[in-house]
Amino acid sequence: FRRAHTLTVLFILTCALGYVTLLEETPQDTAYNTKRGIVASILVFLCFGVTQAKDGPFSRPHPAYWRFWLCVSVVYELFLIFILFQTVQDGRQFLKYIDPHLGVPLPERDYGGNCLIYDPGNGTDPFHNIWDKLDGFVPAHFFGWYLKTLMIRDWWMCMIISVMFEFLEYSLEHQLPNFSECWWDHWIMDVILCNGLGIYCGMKTLSWLSLKTYKWQGLWNIPTYKGKMKRIVFQFTPYSWVKFEWKPASSLRRWLAVCGIIFVFLLAELNTFYLKFVLWMPPEHYLVLLRLVFFVNVGGVAMREIYDFMDDPKFHKKLGQQAWLVAAITATEFLIVVKYDPYTLTLSLPFYITQCWILGIILVLTWTAWRFFIRDITLRYKEIRRQKQEHRHEKDKCLSNGDGHSALLDEPNGNKLRERKL
Repeated sequence: FRRAHTLTVLFILTCALGYVTLLEETPQDTAYNTKRGIVASILVFLCFGVTQAKDGPFSRPHPAYWRFWLCVSVVYELFLIFILFQTVQDGRQFLKYIDPHLGVPLPERDYGGNCLIYDPGNGTDPFHNIWDKLDGFVPAHFFGWYLKTLMIRDWWMCMIISVMFEFLEYSLEHQLPNFSECWWDHWIMDVILCNGLGIYCGMKTLSWLSLKTYKWQGLWNIPTYKGKMKRIVFQFTPYSWVKFEWKPASSLRRWLAVCGIIFVFLLAELNTFYLKFVLWMPPEHYLVLLRLVFFVNVGGVAMREIYDFMDDPKFHKKLGQQAWLVAAITATEFLIVVKYDPYTLTLSLPFYITQCWILGIILVLTWTAWRFFIRDITLRYKEIRRQKQEHRHEKDKCLSNGDGHSALLDEPNGNKLRERKL
């Protein structure tokens, strides 16, 4: 039935597109016809994928919704592959087919400069530095980290990613001027206020979802209109709830997996800024917002698939399809950045930044070796030593005779027996 339904929808869509093209006279604009043909092809592919793609771990608000984003992932990855194989100039000018205002170099805004919280030299507004930083990206930071917390579902991982990204901004501000910010902009406005408040609200929402009673009653079986409206709203909440317990220190496999998740998260965050830089896209452009909306939808599914893969004791289980696509998209975006502007990426880090990163990597590797190798060997040695002592104690008790005489009294008899055997 599902396959027949799919063929019917595809047939109707194809007939509708053909009917439109037959009714109107085909324009002589090659660029317009190319764009229209590409859009029609994407629509047909999305229609096929929404009905035929494999279901993911989520079923609310509807499995077709998540199949749609899976197909969008495929389309976006194909688009990135196409951009990757173009020259730098052609790739930037190709974006003009999407928006004619693109393809023009834009100046980067520098958030550093005067870092005085209270500027006595400005008699009109001494706090002008703070008001300059309060732009549209402040609520974007808050809502972004609120949604990321819903995806990761772990407080300490969110805080580590938040703090690590600020260190990355410190380290790479010589490459992108957009990373140059004041110290209070890094740690007070970003980490504590925007990111911290978003993480806190996200954790509160997770607590409510984990304690919420899920009763899925049919819409037409609810007698009151208020109950029907409440049921419609709850359709956009999870069908059931799974609490993520990453436990990174429980095994080497989980520790490496958590480190990989943090690395991909940070790389995807950096791709946002570097793609804007190499493709000449203004930060407020709608394509930047659409990319963030895309990652919010596909990232939640990918994180659930990764957690199910890690939490399953069967090693032969495959990683989910959405997780693979997110990893491929992140890697392809990074390759575009490398190809389009290798000079910026190869700017050497300052010496003190290099020292800090080397020290951090050494500390992480040292802790990993101690936790999963040295500590285990030490504990195993202590356990073997304890077992030997217990075994020796049990052996002494067994050699002891019942009337209280020690087995040491029978030592001469044992020597005589050994002499006879010799």
